[in-house]
Amino acid sequence: MNNIPYLSVLVPIYNEADNISLLIAEIREALDGLIDYELIYVDDGSTDASWQILQQMSQDFNQLRIIRHRSTYGQSIAILTGVQAAAGTWIVTLDGDGQNDPADIPRLLAVLKEQPSSLHMIAGIRVKRQDNWLKRISSRFANGIRRRLLHDDTIDTGCGLKLFSRQAFLNLPHFNHMHRFLAALFLRNGGGIVSITVNHRSRVHGQSKYGFFDRLKVGIVDLFGVMWLQRRAINAEILKENK
Repeated sequence: MNNIPYLSVLVPIYNEADNISLLIAEIREALDGLIDYELIYVDDGSTDASWQILQQMSQDFNQLRIIRHRSTYGQSIAILTGVQAAAGTWIVTLDGDGQNDPADIPRLLAVLKEQPSSLHMIAGIRVKRQDNWLKRISSRFANGIRRRLLHDDTIDTGCGLKLFSRQAFLNLPHFNHMHRFLAALFLRNGGGIVSITVNHRSRVHGQSKYGFFDRLKVGIVDLFGVMWLQRRAINAEILKENK
């Protein structure tokens, strides 16, 4: 690309071969001609044909950048890899399963224009979730506990559709599973958070990579870790600076 894009669209995937082509087409439909952007796919060690499909699609789409992990490290590490490689000032993340709707991205950008410079993230709130009852109940339970303990002002941290400042993200403490606690971490660093409702769709191909107990066993440990980080935050106020 010759121009530095304003926006980097980041999609971390693991074994989503059947969803790649459709999701890329939807992203292009939502953003082509609207804004300068790049699209970054991070393949987190897929064992299906995901990488081959991405290689083929990148030949005809110059804005598509593809990165492949040697092994499977998890969603948070894939997001970190993508943000580090991104050129955009702002990052928008989407889950690779197609349940997030790219048509909501322009709405996030419109909200961004109305916010103060202290804003670090706009988070999606999934309405009419198209998941099974166990996933909905477990998510509601986890969100309730997290909000009570972290006071992060965010209803739905599990929504993959988020818009955030690249530099603010790089200033966060990084650890595995951190993507579930981005709101609390941004607030810890003094950033503002806004949430808006977004569309949520049924998964057409493939299946969820995580179950209730997978989230529970790592979520409890991480929750107390983030509480520890919150108590030790230091935000120095600069009185004077000479440049």
